Amino acid sequence: MEIVILAVVIAVVVIGALGGLVVGSRRKKQLPPPPPATPDITAPPAEPHVGDESETPRDETRRTIEEVDLPDGGTATVEEPPVVEELEIPQVEVPEPTAGRLVRLRTRLSRSQNALGKGLLTLLSREHLDEDTWEEIEDTLLTADVGVQPTQELVERLRERVKVLGTRTPEELRALLRDELITLVGPDMDREVKTEPATGKPGIVMVVGVNGTGKTTTTGKLARVLVADGRSVVLGAADTFRAAAADQLQTWGERVGAHTVRGPEAGDPASVAFDAVKEGKEMGSDVVLIDTAGRLHTKTGLMDELGKVKRVVEKHAPLDEVLLVLDATTGQNGLIQARVFAEVVNITGIVLTKLDGTAKGGIVVAVQRELGVPVKLIGLGEGADDLAPFEPAAFVDALIGE
Repeated sequence: MEIVILAVVIAVVVIGALGGLVVGSRRKKQLPPPPPATPDITAPPAEPHVGDESETPRDETRRTIEEVDLPDGGTATVEEPPVVEELEIPQVEVPEPTAGRLVRLRTRLSRSQNALGKGLLTLLSREHLDEDTWEEIEDTLLTADVGVQPTQELVERLRERVKVLGTRTPEELRALLRDELITLVGPDMDREVKTEPATGKPGIVMVVGVNGTGKTTTTGKLARVLVADGRSVVLGAADTFRAAAADQLQTWGERVGAHTVRGPEAGDPASVAFDAVKEGKEMGSDVVLIDTAGRLHTKTGLMDELGKVKRVVEKHAPLDEVLLVLDATTGQNGLIQARVFAEVVNITGIVLTKLDGTAKGGIVVAVQRELGVPVKLIGLGEGADDLAPFEPAAFVDALIGE
């Protein structure tokens, strides 16, 4: 009996446990909420326009850039767009006029006056001019590179005039010396640079000289002188053996608006000179300036090639001017160079450079006597406009001072 009761109790407990599990599982399954009677209809978001954000803008508090904390605690910087560099266009310069240029450069020229001007005036001012004094005057002139023959001529004329003058005041001595030096320099020589041919255009000028005399620089400065006088210029870079010569000449040309004709490095200089004259004719330019390679006057082969350049150019038209550039500081050595160049290319004019430093003014007289051609231009410094037409009176005034 007891066993039957125990079995019934166990059965009741098992049935109750199973019932609880069934109820719990049903509670976990929630039915979906019933649909609303009237559904809410929401308008779709507007399509974004160009420049709009893709989602609907929301109202929110906006902060300025100063209010935003950066990680390093600094202030925000706005990056600027990169600057596109523009190509630099060379500015064409307007050179100063040539009229009176030597007068404006007189101060620089007067640096050479110690040997000639002041020295001669000091000697001539002595109360008694004996033979020793006249020998000192001769030595002063020779030291100034005047040359033997011109020195003898000048001393003889000074002797005669001082003897006639008698009493000599400083003003009279200065006037006497000025007259004699101007006569020695040669005031009647034609010093015009020939750039206007008798018929047609252009005038053709060839610039020659040894290395280191400032030949390419002189060619560029001469272009400035011509442009200042209203002439159109073509430059021929026929110095093909010096790497920087063509670049240097082209830079000079760009500064004043002159066209530069150049060829390949180590190319044929005669070909470049020929092309320069050809383009000058086609462009209707007034002047063609041809810068030739520097030549050692002792090298026969190089001098022969210079003669070839001259012959090739003359197939177009005759040369109007052949300018020899001489370094005024080389003294008598410059005369040897001048003699050899004159034999090869028939020099018509001389350019004396570096006349403002240690050069002695007497070289003007000596080189003219040696070649029988005039000094037409002188260089008085490194500035772009320091090339001046040679004027005998202004030159002598600078030598002897005011």
